[in-house]
Amino acid sequence: MWSGRTRALLRVWGLWPTGVLGRRPISCNAASLAGSNCPQCWNCGGPRGPIGGDGFFCPQCRALQPPDSTRDHFSLMDCNRSFRVDTVKLQHRYQQLQRLVHPDFFSQRSQIEKDFSEKHSTLVNDAYKTLLAPLTRGVYLLKLHGVEIPQGTDCEMDREFLMEIMDINEKLAEAQNEAAMKEIESIVRAKQKELTDSVSRAFEQGTFFIS
Repeated sequence: MWSGRTRALLRVWGLWPTGVLGRRPISCNAASLAGSNCPQCWNCGGPRGPIGGDGFFCPQCRALQPPDSTRDHFSLMDCNRSFRVDTVKLQHRYQQLQRLVHPDFFSQRSQIEKDFSEKHSTLVNDAYKTLLAPLTRGVYLLKLHGVEIPQGTDCEMDREFLMEIMDINEKLAEAQNEAAMKEIESIVRAKQKELTDSVSRAFEQGTFFIS
């Protein structure tokens, strides 16, 4: 079962892409198209070769294509599948994709593209929110590795960690001024960093379970 301290952390913790212009779209030959290795555009029937690695638009007629259900959040947000995520890069990617697929930019397009735009925008929002917060990012990454955290596992938390939480709660109840609050905040931030580093190492080393 996953270690209590790292599991506890997951409870303590919300235009074209750059470089696209000038790139030659990847196309599929007739043989691969016939073998369904390359999907067809719903509008013109041509091969949906990806533009800039995203494949949101048909390279032939530029119609917006349906979302790729096989892409995970990390792929969509152009992040390595890792617990360590560059949140600044993540935010830039989010803004980039929303400028690309947000429904506001498809008000004059066909109803099909409007519907696809809604779906794309929802997926981008979900991916961004999931990867932005350590809690949801960690749980999602575990899910990709086939690990599900069952509900009601708080009782299995590390006893030492629970005692630390109780101590912090007592300090909060007794805090009388801003200086005391800042001291508690500093303690919480230090503990959060310690546990975050612990979870990061667990993911990097593949030590999701303990015997």
